[in-house]
Amino acid sequence: MNRRITAVIGTVFAGGAAAGLALSAAGPAVAAQFYGGTLHPGEQRCVQQSAQHTVRADGKATGQGAKFKLQYQGATVPGTGSPGLVTAYGAELRDTWAGWPGAGDYTACVTNHGTADTNVRLTLTTDGEVG
Repeated sequence: MNRRITAVIGTVFAGGAAAGLALSAAGPAVAAQFYGGTLHPGEQRCVQQSAQHTVRADGKATGQGAKFKLQYQGATVPGTGSPGLVTAYGAELRDTWAGWPGAGDYTACVTNHGTADTNVRLTLTTDGEVG
């Protein structure tokens, strides 16, 4: 069974003024963090990056899927963990949305809780990289 989860915390602002403000508040771009490879059952991989205003995690997994989560300062951000094994994942946080934990270090993790190997892709982007 393939399952897909996308978590977006907060509300979306409408109008060009809000979009322009969000773009002008974004700091300089930093290279996105990425992991791609095969995870054996029980293995976990994480990527980390600092964010000032915006953070986004995206992931994909083959076969039975994998468990994904987005953490801030070492704790999983509520509403950003997948509900189990999923084959597609996305979570985004912005400082203009309710639920923004704050500027600091963010970590995206993928764990193979299945019984077979799974190929995964995990990307973490922040601030000026998030579209």
